[in-house]
Amino acid sequence: MSAHPLIEKKYRGRFAPSPTGPLHFGSLVAAIGSYLDAKFNQGKWLVRIEDIDSQREVPGAASEILFALESLGMEWDEEIIFQSRRSEAYQEALNRLENQNLTYPCVCSRKEVADSSIIGFSGPIYPGTCLKNPPSLGKSYSLRVQTNENQIQFQDILKGSYSQKLKLEIGDFVLRRVDGVYAYQLAVVVDDAEQGITHVVRGADLLDSTPRQIFLQQLLGFSTPRYMHLPVVTNVEGEKLSKQTNAEPIELESVLPQLVKALYFLGQNPPLEILEGDLSSFWKWARKNWQINLIPR
Repeated sequence: MSAHPLIEKKYRGRFAPSPTGPLHFGSLVAAIGSYLDAKFNQGKWLVRIEDIDSQREVPGAASEILFALESLGMEWDEEIIFQSRRSEAYQEALNRLENQNLTYPCVCSRKEVADSSIIGFSGPIYPGTCLKNPPSLGKSYSLRVQTNENQIQFQDILKGSYSQKLKLEIGDFVLRRVDGVYAYQLAVVVDDAEQGITHVVRGADLLDSTPRQIFLQQLLGFSTPRYMHLPVVTNVEGEKLSKQTNAEPIELESVLPQLVKALYFLGQNPPLEILEGDLSSFWKWARKNWQINLIPR
């Protein structure tokens, strides 16, 4: 048996930003964590633009993010995938689930769901109204997947064991919204499978989405990547840095101090003189000295 049973498959990681605004420090931390973990393991690092929801997209943000990554010296290894161009792949996955009688139409509004539900940690837990009483489909509907009471459990590289019973803690969740937009949970599973992703390194705000993704991977016959959920950057109010909380964009005039700050945030200990060098010496040091056991848990 090989010394590293988990790295038998050549490592393939990814960074998958949504183009809702420019790259900020929070997304920089996720980008660096995924990039260094891939490079430390002699793997490939891919970039995917998660622009499936055009209503949330800010025009020009995708090219701004890609320009920022290039300015930071982070090179992706394969062609960039844009979710907005992949509807056929998502519909095909949905068809496969429909053929197994695992999906059903739902006409409940958000308000109806909120009013008739228990609140779980991801919002209202859908009580299965349209599964019990199938609606007449005169109006537009969303598509939900039927969950069950099985325990979905996985071992996060940083957080350790994590599990959910989807039926009880999440409820049957939406795979295609009423406006025809494919849900993030479905799109991310289809894309990770198609890109052969073996390791997903991302922010801990997505930890509770992971059991839903593993559930869909199992239903679709895809393999499950290893997951590592990094600490999330917050502002002084304790809110996650995002466009909604007015996170400042990365300053591309002085990238080195921000890269060093991101490394410190991830518990790494770059020598101070690294600030006097250039981008290439920074990355040389960072790739060689990446240690996941130093990342704050």
